[in-house]
Amino acid sequence: MMKHPERIVSDAELEDLLSVPSAELVDLMKRLDGDLMILGIAGKMGVTMGRRAKRAMELAGVDRKVIGVSRFSRPEEREKLEAWGIETIPCDLLDRDRVRELPQVPNVVFMAGRKFGTGGTEELTWAMNTLAPGNVAEHFRNSRIVAFSTGCVYPLVGAETGGCTEAVPPAPVGEYSQSCLGRERVFQYGSKAFGTRVLLFRLNYAIDLRYGVLHDIASQIWNDEAVSDSVGHFNVIWQGDANDIALRSFELADSPAAVLNVTGPETASLRSIAEKLGEYMGKEVRYAGSGSASGSCYLNDAAKMAGTFGYPSVPLDRMIRWQAEWFKAGGSSLGKPTHFEVNNGKF
Repeated sequence: MMKHPERIVSDAELEDLLSVPSAELVDLMKRLDGDLMILGIAGKMGVTMGRRAKRAMELAGVDRKVIGVSRFSRPEEREKLEAWGIETIPCDLLDRDRVRELPQVPNVVFMAGRKFGTGGTEELTWAMNTLAPGNVAEHFRNSRIVAFSTGCVYPLVGAETGGCTEAVPPAPVGEYSQSCLGRERVFQYGSKAFGTRVLLFRLNYAIDLRYGVLHDIASQIWNDEAVSDSVGHFNVIWQGDANDIALRSFELADSPAAVLNVTGPETASLRSIAEKLGEYMGKEVRYAGSGSASGSCYLNDAAKMAGTFGYPSVPLDRMIRWQAEWFKAGGSSLGKPTHFEVNNGKF
């Protein structure tokens, strides 16, 4: 296991750390047949996933391509990916004809989707979260697909439950979460209709330092704002671990589609984490509410993941310390709040 630094203070250092593949991922690349395509690569997690995959292939000594597909609304992300040896193809996944022009590859990660801004433009959220998957499921019917999803398809539960396992039936709250279940159902249909091997990757809250639940809480504390505590508990996982597990999940893809919860092992207490962040940053912590709504949380039980891939390499306290040091060093922000405090389905 790699040695972690005490602090991370620059975007370059952060992106490098997020892109270091595990020894297990390098071994997988020796077994994995063919090229890899990441759909939606220019999003929050995709850029470092692409670099991680490319580095793993190089360390494995295999000559395969990593191909990144996105609309690339920010050209600098495309330039960064190409500098790392990743081929890029601009494509709107809602354009069925353009999707049909994408090269066939045996391994596909689907990361595209829409969450925030759903209120008022619900039709666009449903299109992005169901029509785009339909185009992909049809075109890549002969591929293995790891399709990113979310723990928001589960019902809201209390911390005492330990979170929802993969056996809990979906009960999404609100149109965003409903559209995410729609995305899953489309991939499940493709898996049954075409025999496509699919893994539904139900992720709860990846941590990058520039965004994420810990970033949102730390930002409120750092800026002397009251911490929203309408949601009392949550799960988080280091983004590098989440991406590593996603790439290693190709071997779990199946028909009918398999399901995997992905998050950290802890049921994290918001107030406990806020107090630690305040201590590490030397700031007083105030709260916006009573914290009495802790029984309405999105929580995943990731025991299956841990049993298959082992525990995440970055523990929760390390993430908390890194997050505090990031703010103290004036680290950047992606300006994309998670709205983890939302438990009424309205994003």
